[in-house]
Amino acid sequence: MKLQRISRREWLGGAAAGLIAGCGGDTSASKTGKAGSRAFGVVFQTMNNPFFVELNEGLKSVIEQHGDSLITLDSQFDAVKQRNDLSDLMLRGVAGLFVNPVDWEGVRSSLQQAKQKNVPVVIVDAPVRDADLVLCQVASDNVEAGRLACRRLAAKQPNAQVVILDLPANKACLDRVAGFNEELAKHPGMKVLATQVGKGTTEGALPVMRDMLGRYPSLTAAFPINDPSALGCVAAIEAAGKQGTIDVVTVDGSAEGVKAILAGKILSSSAQFPREIGKQAAEAIYGQLNGKPPAKEIQVRVELVDADNAAKFLPKS
Repeated sequence: MKLQRISRREWLGGAAAGLIAGCGGDTSASKTGKAGSRAFGVVFQTMNNPFFVELNEGLKSVIEQHGDSLITLDSQFDAVKQRNDLSDLMLRGVAGLFVNPVDWEGVRSSLQQAKQKNVPVVIVDAPVRDADLVLCQVASDNVEAGRLACRRLAAKQPNAQVVILDLPANKACLDRVAGFNEELAKHPGMKVLATQVGKGTTEGALPVMRDMLGRYPSLTAAFPINDPSALGCVAAIEAAGKQGTIDVVTVDGSAEGVKAILAGKILSSSAQFPREIGKQAAEAIYGQLNGKPPAKEIQVRVELVDADNAAKFLPKS
């Protein structure tokens, strides 16, 4: 997928004059491109994850059906860059914003700025602490995703010795760990040996898992909070010559994660439906602009993926 990328100078040079359109009000001040169309903006914590590429496609499908356009920016897991990206979009005069926060607390100043400018904001995938500053939040049921992961692990290993690779700056990941630990409390034979920050990427998870393999020789399972992290764990396990002895359960249900399940490298993933998240988020903002405010919290279902059903989650060719 080719993403639209615009330099900061181009943004500033193209900044729209006048007032930015408010929630449910006239949007003529934020029209760009062809006559009658509006531009919306989305800022992702990263685009180096198929999940967010799919979510972006869900947003675009609804926005383009309305004859409007979507500007997509990648913050590259940098909270400062994300603040600058959001400021640039507001300066551009977008009709609304979709935000996938790098830091669920640190994004507050940008949300305040949007509220002051009366720009509607919908949070996607990873909730923020300051829910009062946004129109609504659309995300997977991340607590249930964590429960599903632990439940599947417990079915195979009722006495699993687990390490967790989390991402505490991200509320969705905190919720997954909370759900995992909630379910784990029902299984007295299971134990969490350690929780470490895995950075949410394959590259970030690999050295963390490698270190924990050395420090916890009794570990028999890992719960990384997303598929990219899980693939990093798998790489560390294989490098240590321990494949087949350590089960990995995770969250996402991405194509790469599903392939790893079918190859016997990952035990399970709790599938999310990113296109549906994107579609519902876009529909929420159009509802607001048309005078029909959405619910403050919109949860999208999750589903367990393991060897029994993984084939149906493979992308259709």
